[in-house]
Amino acid sequence: MSESSTRPDKASNDRHEHPAQTEVSDSSAHQTAASQAIGENPTPGNRNQNPPGIGFLKLIAEDFHTYDRKVSEPGFWAVAIHRFGNLRMDIRPRLLRMPFSLLYQVLHTCMSWFFGIDLEYSVRLGRRVRLWHHGGIFLGAISIGDDVTIRHNTTMGVVHQHEGWKKPTIEDRVDIGTGVCVLGDVTIGHDSVIGANSVVVRSFPPYSTLFGVPARRVNVKAGTQRSAGTDRPGQEGPVLRSCSPRIA
Repeated sequence: MSESSTRPDKASNDRHEHPAQTEVSDSSAHQTAASQAIGENPTPGNRNQNPPGIGFLKLIAEDFHTYDRKVSEPGFWAVAIHRFGNLRMDIRPRLLRMPFSLLYQVLHTCMSWFFGIDLEYSVRLGRRVRLWHHGGIFLGAISIGDDVTIRHNTTMGVVHQHEGWKKPTIEDRVDIGTGVCVLGDVTIGHDSVIGANSVVVRSFPPYSTLFGVPARRVNVKAGTQRSAGTDRPGQEGPVLRSCSPRIA
């Protein structure tokens, strides 16, 4: 028998003799593919992400005005702690920043434990964001735009733990009702409204009104003939009309 005819059998024997190596290779390939699918973290938290064009003190003053100048509003303090967490990232070197980082961690933990608002500094937070009725608020988003309203029991984050940084993006002037979940790598277009207890797992364009589990778009921008998810052309129904105004 020739030497070439024996090579396949030898390769086959090698696979049987070293099954662990094959499993390790498959596992590594799977981890690499998963890492590529997740992509790089767009908000690694290694820089100051406070809104540009306005100083820190003016930003805090604007937030204070957003909360009706009420120092007792937990939402104001959650936002202020978030702003401070970003401001400290301008301190170099890291050794000098450590005391401020420790202070931030203590303040953030207290806000989460005592008021139920979890807003990490790594979230890009816009201006004039209002957190109504504290409690059960976890905002693990990529970014939250300007003039966004968020109410209690709202959750933003990944769909599955292994998905890493696939988190929501909330554009400007979005009004989010009580008990809403926004999950995964989705974008909520500007000037949208999300009804109470809705679960959003896909992206929606601007000027959308969303209700349901999973959330459906029940209206489109003014001037269109038919509303997606409604029974009659051009009609939103009394429930939608009653829920459309921004009522805290």
